[in-house]
Amino acid sequence: MAEINLGILGGGQLGSLLSTAAKKLGIKTTIFSDDINAPAQNFSDKFIFGKYDDKEKILEFINNVDIITYEFENIPYETLKEMNKLKPVLPKPSVNRLIQHRLAEKDFINKLNIRTTRYVLIEKKSEIETLKDFLPGILKTTTMGYDGKGQFPINKVEDIESLQIDFSKGYILEKLIKLKKEISVIITRFGINKFEIYEPIENTHQDQILKHSKIPAEINEKILEQSKEWATRISEELKYIGTLCVEFFIDRNDNLYVNEIAPRVHNSGHLTINAYNVSQFENHIRAVCSLEKISLKKLSNAKMINLIGNEIQPYRQNLKLNKNEFFFDYLKKEIKEKRKMGHLTTLF
Repeated sequence: MAEINLGILGGGQLGSLLSTAAKKLGIKTTIFSDDINAPAQNFSDKFIFGKYDDKEKILEFINNVDIITYEFENIPYETLKEMNKLKPVLPKPSVNRLIQHRLAEKDFINKLNIRTTRYVLIEKKSEIETLKDFLPGILKTTTMGYDGKGQFPINKVEDIESLQIDFSKGYILEKLIKLKKEISVIITRFGINKFEIYEPIENTHQDQILKHSKIPAEINEKILEQSKEWATRISEELKYIGTLCVEFFIDRNDNLYVNEIAPRVHNSGHLTINAYNVSQFENHIRAVCSLEKISLKKLSNAKMINLIGNEIQPYRQNLKLNKNEFFFDYLKKEIKEKRKMGHLTTLF
């Protein structure tokens, strides 16, 4: 097999873990990032620094790789579209364009007869005053935003006055449900009806940032099967190639709702590195590089904790681990509050 050089847009921890998985398969990686200190350069074969609209740097990147993928979805669609004219971009740019826009994403999900929470487009502040039946709710920017950024909880109309919201941006208002649990399903699609799917993962958030993930999720059989079926239906409809994550809410009556789609490998799937024979990262590489699909086999139950901010320090100072614990340091230079610095997976 000819040597493959995979280009990865984005240089964070997902790019790092993709590069590590690629190395295991004998595939070289080139990271392109607009962050000069992008930690993924510590794990890749080559690093190119540039803005996502720097045509000269982008051309250098394209000429250095055979296939292009990405580790986060907020890359300009026009950049992906232009790249795709010269080298294959997977998942395809049209997937990213759809999922970059929360309203379009939710409309797409509903058209598949898949349930989401109630939502409405908001173009000006006064509209919220007429939508009291959507409160309590959460106001979200239609584009950009992750880990709670661009999101504003609103319990009553009066709350709007105390929030610094720029209504020149597009927003949707989502009605909050009586939340019982959050889960995610990670699926890697290789082609038509050709996929590998991981069991649902139970997730806990703190300050709107993922804190804990575990398998098995404490859910009933109906939710387990429905979540996997919905994730499969979404990936097939998108004609997706690569690893995709569908995030779900479960309400107190055990109704399932799709929260959002992540068109990439996902933080909740870090535990697949140790808990399965093939991780979500390796499966993504296999799918986008047209490599052999290997049947998934779960090796162990697992739980993962994100190490945020200064929580990384004891582990960097050689904290003694048990034989069933696995520590991952993303090698980010600067420790910041609410920044994911690494994770710890425990098998049980």
